[in-house]
Amino acid sequence: MTQARPRISKAVIPAAGLGTRFLPATKATPKEMLPVVDKPAIQYVVEEAVNAGLSDVLMITGRNKRPLEDHFDRNYELEEALRRKGDESRLSRVQESSNLGTIHYVRQGDPRGLGHAILCAAPHVGNEPFAVLLGDDLIDARDPLLSRMVDIQRLRGGSVIALMEVDPSQVHLYGCAAFKPTDIEDVVEVTGLVEKPDPAEAPSNYAVIGRYVLDPAVFEVLRETPPGRGGEIQLTDALQALAAEPGLGGPVHGLVFKGRRYDTGDRGDYLRAIVRLACEREDLGPDFRAWLRSYVTEEM
Repeated sequence: MTQARPRISKAVIPAAGLGTRFLPATKATPKEMLPVVDKPAIQYVVEEAVNAGLSDVLMITGRNKRPLEDHFDRNYELEEALRRKGDESRLSRVQESSNLGTIHYVRQGDPRGLGHAILCAAPHVGNEPFAVLLGDDLIDARDPLLSRMVDIQRLRGGSVIALMEVDPSQVHLYGCAAFKPTDIEDVVEVTGLVEKPDPAEAPSNYAVIGRYVLDPAVFEVLRETPPGRGGEIQLTDALQALAAEPGLGGPVHGLVFKGRRYDTGDRGDYLRAIVRLACEREDLGPDFRAWLRSYVTEEM
């Protein structure tokens, strides 16, 4: 029997992007701070990491990202004002973000791609496996994807990526995987990866979504990885190298995810995410669903 490895504790969240698809809203506000119902998108991601046991969170930021730090810091003036009003409910919700875990920040500097952003985490992570969560992908808390990936990494070693079946016409938007089955139904061994392939050349229609559990060997591979698509250092290229030569840092496995995922990097999907999550809230859902039914009926 394979001996389980120590459980990992560190998560890395790249958050240095400019959010150009949401301009002008993101001209002065980081895209990660755009609200999904009544919490910024980035808080859902941090909560997911913490719920999976990763209480040490490093955010890779850039210029104009100070609101991220402010959100996860204490706001004593606001807390005191709510306390004086006796508004314990809002006080508790304000304090949630500052009590989630230990959050660190480092600036990426030059925007040289996801692979470079992850390299910026090397001094903090050290020589231990770690998770990467992309802020554009929100995973429903009822579908514990990350904790399952952590468990697979403990048992199998190497790296684990999240895969999701997409329409073949959409593969050009993702990194896509070639793979072979394992003895676990929803776990595959990745044999190759292609970043944003032409649909005719894609190895499959299983796309890499924004959750990774990585062996620290990825840092050395990234240091040797030349700029790829878009002139950026691509994480996909480094994972392809690890998959091709498992001796570099163990195998690369994929967990096929069939749960609820919200792509908040796309304006349409962002709006759909808000509607879905609002409909399912106990405090908002009943009235909102009634209004939505009425609105849709009137528009038909």
